[in-house]
Amino acid sequence: MKTFSELPLSLYVMERLTAARFTVPTPVQAAAIPEALKGKDVLATAQTGTGKTLAFLVPIIEKLLRQDGRGIAALVLVPTRELAMQIVDQYNVLRGKKLSPAALVVGGLSEGPQLNALRKGARFVVATPGRLEDYLDRRLVQFPALQTLVLDEADRMLDMGFLPAIRRIASILPKDRQTMCFSATLEASVAHLVADYTRNPVRLTFGSTLKPAENVRLQAFEVPFDGKPEMLRRLLNKESGLCLVFSRTKRGTERIARGLARQGINAAMIHGDRSQSQRTAALEGFQQGRFRVLVATDVASRGIHVQDIAHVINYDLPEIAENFIHRVGRTGRAGELGVASTLFSRDQRTELFQLERTLGIKMERMPFGAAEPEQNGRVPGCINYMPGAAKPKLAPLPGEFLQVEM
Repeated sequence: MKTFSELPLSLYVMERLTAARFTVPTPVQAAAIPEALKGKDVLATAQTGTGKTLAFLVPIIEKLLRQDGRGIAALVLVPTRELAMQIVDQYNVLRGKKLSPAALVVGGLSEGPQLNALRKGARFVVATPGRLEDYLDRRLVQFPALQTLVLDEADRMLDMGFLPAIRRIASILPKDRQTMCFSATLEASVAHLVADYTRNPVRLTFGSTLKPAENVRLQAFEVPFDGKPEMLRRLLNKESGLCLVFSRTKRGTERIARGLARQGINAAMIHGDRSQSQRTAALEGFQQGRFRVLVATDVASRGIHVQDIAHVINYDLPEIAENFIHRVGRTGRAGELGVASTLFSRDQRTELFQLERTLGIKMERMPFGAAEPEQNGRVPGCINYMPGAAKPKLAPLPGEFLQVEM
C-alpha cells in the first residue's frame, strides 16, 4: 500500500489527510486502519515513531462522521498529559468543521475548559486514567453511548500504576464496544489486560519492540570523567537539526540546560518538577524550532511526538534498558534516518555492555576527539545486532485471534 487513497476512507477524511500532508501510510496505519474500520478489536505492538496515533484516529473520525448521536462515542486513555494534548491537537487538525472539538481530561491543567468541553457535548475524549477516574467519582462524565475505547501506550500506563484506574473505568463502559490497544511492548501484564478487554483482536506486530529501529544509527563515545559537557558541545555543533538530550535526573537536566546557556545555546528543558505551563512552553518551542535543543528526563522518552528530531543524545545512561529503546525512538520516526549518541565514562563500560547485551545490540564506539563519525563500510542508519541475539517472544494471549506480522 503506497497511499492513503488505497484505504477504504471517505472523501472527506481523504481531503483532511491531504490537507494535513499525510499521503503515505506507515505499516502500522496500513494494517490497523482497515481492520479497525471493520469494527474489529485491534492489538498492535510496535516501536515508538511508527504512526500509531493516526492508526486509531482515522477510524475514530470515520465512525464519528458516519453516525449521528449524542454522548461520548470514543475514549482514548493515555499515560501522560503531554501525549493527551498532542492527540487532541492531531484530532483537531483532521476533524475539520464537521466534527465537534475533542475534550481533554488530564491533571495539571485547569478543570474549567475540560468540563466546558464535556458539557458542550464532545463526542471524543482523550484522558489520563487518574483524572478521568476522579471525574467519574464526582459524576462529571458518563459513557452510555461509548462505541470505541483506545488504550494507547498500554505498557507505560501499567508501569505508572494506572491498572486499578483502567479497570475501574472499563467496568462502567458499555460491553458492546470496539477496543484498540497500542503498546510498545507486550509483557505479561499487558497481555492480561488485553485478554480482559478485547474480543478476538486482530494482532499486529511490527519488528522487534525490544530493539531500536534499524534506521537509527547507534554510536557511543567514551569520554573522560569530566568530559561530557565538552562532548555534548561538539555533538551539538556538528548537528544543525533538532536535538533531544536525556539526563537521568531532574537536577542533571537543569545543570545541562544551564551549561548550554552559558555556551550561547538556548535549550528548553522538561522534567517532573516543571509546571504544566513550563512543560508545554518548552515542548511547543522545541516543536516550532525556537529551541534547537530540548533537555529532558525520561518523562520525554515516551508520550511526546516531535517530528524531525535529528539526533538523540544520551548524556546519562538510562536506569533500565527499556528506556533506551524509547529514548532512541524519538528520532528516525516514520522511516526517516536518525542518529543516537550515548556518552559514557571508563567506569561505565560494564554498564554499557550490559545494556547492549540486554537489548541484543552493538553500538559503534567513537573516539572522544572524533570530528566526524567514520562509516567503516557500514550503511548509515543501520545498527549492528549482536550475533545470536534471541528474537523477543510475544506474550501468549488466551482465545483465538488473527495475527498479522510485518
